[in-house]
Amino acid sequence: MVAPTPLPIADELQALRAQMVDLTMRHVPGDGSHATAVSCLHLIRAGCTSPKPGPALYEPGLVIVLQGRKMVALGTETLYYDPLHFLLVSMTVLPRGQVIDATPDRPYLCVRVSCDTQTLADLMLEVGPSSTDATPQAQSGLNVAPVSESLLSATLRLMQLLDAPQDQRVMGPLLQREIFYRVLTGPLGPRLRTLAQQDGATRRLSRAIDELNRRFNEAVSIDELAAVAHMSPSTLHQRFKQLTSMSPMQYQKQLRLQHARRLMLAEGLDAASAAHQVGYESASQFSREYRRLFGTPPRADIEQLLRVS
Repeated sequence: MVAPTPLPIADELQALRAQMVDLTMRHVPGDGSHATAVSCLHLIRAGCTSPKPGPALYEPGLVIVLQGRKMVALGTETLYYDPLHFLLVSMTVLPRGQVIDATPDRPYLCVRVSCDTQTLADLMLEVGPSSTDATPQAQSGLNVAPVSESLLSATLRLMQLLDAPQDQRVMGPLLQREIFYRVLTGPLGPRLRTLAQQDGATRRLSRAIDELNRRFNEAVSIDELAAVAHMSPSTLHQRFKQLTSMSPMQYQKQLRLQHARRLMLAEGLDAASAAHQVGYESASQFSREYRRLFGTPPRADIEQLLRVS
């Protein structure tokens, strides 16, 4: 699929974005995803394009690109996001992603703001019903929409807390709520409302996904997940695959491998130790499945990632 040609950025958005680029470059020490002192805020940088799409773990929240472009594929759906479009991640999904515009002099930069479903539900109750709430069944855990000046402004003010540590504890949650209020009242608002509705199928399915996320290193049956979601096993399987592009067991396997990769990269664990922590009984099976997902054996993959960072 050929990526659409990016459009010019409006002056107002360009001015806000320039400030956000400056903040990111000052606070990010190098390539990778970086947690910040503001708990809901992560800054991401990549100094070169990805050679090919690779497995990724996307957690609930939104991603705003400040510079460069990225592609993400979930099942048969391919989305592109850039400085004019933000990505909404409505539940934990395991797509394949690829940075398609980045250079050492002009790196790919983006901001990720996380938000849990309970906060979204509380916010939706405060905002009240919308005349556009009659929406079709959600088809994916990922959505792209145009970025607005109000959304960018709120995100900039959240980022500015990095230079004002005395304000972070009080202002961080307030600005996080404002950011998702802007999403809730924008074109993707109906999508968030579908997720936040207590009795909605998407919300019930998200509980099953949360259960897998909590217990990814345990043996969890489809019947247990169906009970959590208050669905029949067959309905759960069908809707799970619709939103995540994989079966619950495939999802759990990839989740285990992603967490093992993080353990080896961040904590220096060897493959056998990481495999055990994420629930594998056989180190050789772990290595085979790791190579199948990431294209390289565990040790070689981690050494390559460390060289890049």
